[in-house]
Amino acid sequence: MNISDNKMTCVYHQEDIQQILQIAISRQAHEGEFTREQLVEIAAELEITPECLQAAEREWQLQQADLHKREAFNMHRRRNLQKSFGNYAIVNSFFLLLNFISAGELSWSLYIALFWGVGLALNTWNTFQTQGEEYEKAYRRWYRSRQIKQSVNSLVDRCLKAWQI
Repeated sequence: MNISDNKMTCVYHQEDIQQILQIAISRQAHEGEFTREQLVEIAAELEITPECLQAAEREWQLQQADLHKREAFNMHRRRNLQKSFGNYAIVNSFFLLLNFISAGELSWSLYIALFWGVGLALNTWNTFQTQGEEYEKAYRRWYRSRQIKQSVNSLVDRCLKAWQI
C-alpha cells in the first residue's frame, strides 16, 4: 500500500484485492449462495469482461473436477488400507494362535507380525501423504488405470449392444 503526500491514495496488489473481496463476500449477509446472474453482475461492477469471467468459470470447473477425482483417489487408498489392516489382523491372528497351540508360546509368529506390521505402518504413512512427487505419481497411475477400465467397459458395452441387435 502506497501513500502520497497530497491526499491519501491506497494502492493494492491483486492478491490483496482478492483477499479483501473474499472476506467482504463471506461477511455479507446473504444465504451463502449466489446465482449466475449475481456473479455476472459482480463481475460487471468489477469491470471483468464476460470472456474473462467465462474462462475463469471453466478453470474453476476444471479445478473442482480435479478436486473430486483426488478425493475419490484418497478414498480408494483408504479402502485399500482398511483391507490391508483386515488381512493383517486375520492372518496374524491365525499365525499367533497356531504358534501358541503348537509350541505353547509365541515365537516365530511374532516375527511375521512385526515385519508385516512395519510394512503396514509404511503403507499407512504413504496413504495419508497427499502431497509430493510420490503422491502425484500414484494419483496419475490410478487415474490412468481408471480411464482404461472405463474405456474397456464402454467398448464391451457397445459390443454387447451391437450383438443384441
